[in-house]
Amino acid sequence: MGSDEQFLQKELEELQKQLGKKQKFEDALSSLKSLLRLHYPSASPSLRKTFYSVVCRVATVLKTRYIAPGFWLAGLGLFQEALLLTSDSTEKEHLKNCIAQAKEHLDQIENPPDVSQNSGYLFEGHLTVDPEPPRPQWLVQTNILNSMATLQEFESSGRPVDNNTIETASNLLGELMSNLDDMIPEIMEMGSTAPRVPPASKEVVAKLPVITITEEILAELGKDAECAICKENLVVNDKMQELPCKHRFHPPCLKPWLDEHNSCPICRHELQTDDHAYESWKEREKEAAEERKGAENAVRGGEFMYI
Repeated sequence: MGSDEQFLQKELEELQKQLGKKQKFEDALSSLKSLLRLHYPSASPSLRKTFYSVVCRVATVLKTRYIAPGFWLAGLGLFQEALLLTSDSTEKEHLKNCIAQAKEHLDQIENPPDVSQNSGYLFEGHLTVDPEPPRPQWLVQTNILNSMATLQEFESSGRPVDNNTIETASNLLGELMSNLDDMIPEIMEMGSTAPRVPPASKEVVAKLPVITITEEILAELGKDAECAICKENLVVNDKMQELPCKHRFHPPCLKPWLDEHNSCPICRHELQTDDHAYESWKEREKEAAEERKGAENAVRGGEFMYI
């Protein structure tokens, strides 16, 4: 990766950090959209993956933190721009889902249910008696899947079932049946196994730093320091390849391992791979975990956005 792409990589990382700050969200999306339009067509595969990862992060932040229409409208523009640029079928499918969710959210805001026939009004100090507006379909599916996961975990723990759990299971079953057509693809995806872990990216491996063991480094590591793969003690002038987790190995020892694995032999810290399907799966798993966390927080907060 050239110096220009390294600069872009850092800029994208900084923009991703700003997504969690409400006052900077729209500016961050505007900058991201401009960078996407200017640099994505000529970007390397690894930089394109970074662009896609940040766009996926935008979708996750929107679904778990923000409801303001301006934020969702900016997100919709970004998703549409990314869809026009990417040629990867998996990315296209995911971006189409993001666009559909954004449009559904905006439609719920622009076309609220007609409550003009309802005599209930909300005054200061009084609770509303208006009916609860329908929830977006993506939120319904997310809540059902989260509830299913929670109940499954509860059952596998072997704890005794109380009345509240029975009632929750009953309500869940009813909602699941009413949304069965939409939920079947999601449930099948829940039951699918994780893809086979591919080896580390050859480009990433080639750029791993190589250090020479000096007397100072050896004294810091201790006289019994060894390569965790071959188990030979380290000596001065040994060449050692360092992973991002800071664990070091002899290059001839590490290469066969990374030809078959994508993680550190000691701590299992993962390196990027050249398998785009696997990287997309990891991103979706990360999004799903954040969505579950966001849904749990919404439940704890009483889902105030629907009151």
